[in-house]
Amino acid sequence: MERERLKSRLGFILISAGCAIGIGNVWKFPYMTGKGGGGAFVLLYLIFLVMLGLPIMTMEFSIGRAARKSPVLAYQKLEPAGSKWHIHGIVALIGNYLLMMFYTTVTGWMLHYFYLTVTGRFEGLDSDGVLNAFNTMLTQPGIMIFWMVVVVALGMFIVSRGLEAGLENITKIVMVILLVVMIILSVNSFFLKGAAEGLKYYLVPNIGRIKETGVGNVITGAMNQAFFTLSLGIGAMLIFGSYISNDRSMLGESVTIVILDTFVAIVSGLIIFPATFTYGVDQTSGPALIFITLPNIFNKMPLGRLWGSFFFIFMSFAAFSTVLAVFENIVSCGMDLTKKTRKKVSLFNLILIIILSLPCVFGFNIWSFGWLAPFGGTILDLEDFLVSNIILPLGSLVYLLFCVSRYGWGWDNYLKECDKGEGMKMKNWMRFYLTYILPIIVIFIFVFGIYDKFFK
Repeated sequence: MERERLKSRLGFILISAGCAIGIGNVWKFPYMTGKGGGGAFVLLYLIFLVMLGLPIMTMEFSIGRAARKSPVLAYQKLEPAGSKWHIHGIVALIGNYLLMMFYTTVTGWMLHYFYLTVTGRFEGLDSDGVLNAFNTMLTQPGIMIFWMVVVVALGMFIVSRGLEAGLENITKIVMVILLVVMIILSVNSFFLKGAAEGLKYYLVPNIGRIKETGVGNVITGAMNQAFFTLSLGIGAMLIFGSYISNDRSMLGESVTIVILDTFVAIVSGLIIFPATFTYGVDQTSGPALIFITLPNIFNKMPLGRLWGSFFFIFMSFAAFSTVLAVFENIVSCGMDLTKKTRKKVSLFNLILIIILSLPCVFGFNIWSFGWLAPFGGTILDLEDFLVSNIILPLGSLVYLLFCVSRYGWGWDNYLKECDKGEGMKMKNWMRFYLTYILPIIVIFIFVFGIYDKFFK
């Protein structure tokens, strides 16, 4: 059976960017920037994106395009006879499932909050009322299961329709709406009373805050954010490399995707910081910012219901674009392994992912395990730790070593594939950095992630 191909270059860029753009861009990047000294953190983040994320992205894309297979079979086609690189293909597939075991639930939270906002359920609530709405959602598994099933069913339906008719066409619509809504929200934020103060806090380098957080913490924070923002290490990019033509170089395409991903991260801060300063609210980290702080702000804001609805549909699309990309990876791997049709593999995974997502839901209400405390206390925290701190960095290291080592695919093969077509080229002088320095940086990120979680 001939492998499907993406119809257009735009489709490839938007799908790959959609996979990279996720809720971490929106709730983690602005907080990290504020804490890490504003513009200084942004500059470090951009430097590390070029140093870390960009080269590994070109490697995933190049392996995919050269092999024309999904992550579970790509290594078999390219690895030297008798080697064991292909074991990582199975680990990458497990990583995709693990990611969807909690990401589908969090995407469901976004849809639920869009529903609550658009129907006016937050209107008239004080701060305690908004906090209670979030806690009520977590204590009611039925609500979370409903929205999680909506996410999985819609995602698998789109993927089951085929690469071009389903994933490519829908992702183009989702990403264009996402970018338009972001621009509308950021323009609105510029006209808030606290906009100047918020933007100064966000974008002007602040040495005092850097000292307060610690220079080492700011550098490792920027490094971590740059590394994890692109969803590298589980074959999420490799799969789309397998669907594209040889017309464009992989470095040029990767640069475009990184720019889009960075645009979303930076504009998220332009939306959030003016609002938090206008209404005198702390810029808290993680879920609290999205589900408690911002609904309080929208309550106080003129036309808050409209702006809140816009914000949560933007968040839903940011999360759903990642779900679609990872579902495509899972289904493609299933088709390669079983030789079954796309529709049959999609139906099987529809049921499987719903079942696998239930522990995350139950971890907030009916299941409680003391041993989860070091990870954050919930099953979601454990699943997130396994993906973010183990599978992504170690997977990226495997792709990196596979492309630079003579025991793997090798530098010459990687360079030849990466540089096919028009666009920016990787150069031979980069070999020393990619072979001897970048692996050490990736190992440092992995070790620091473990240390930060358990020993700090």
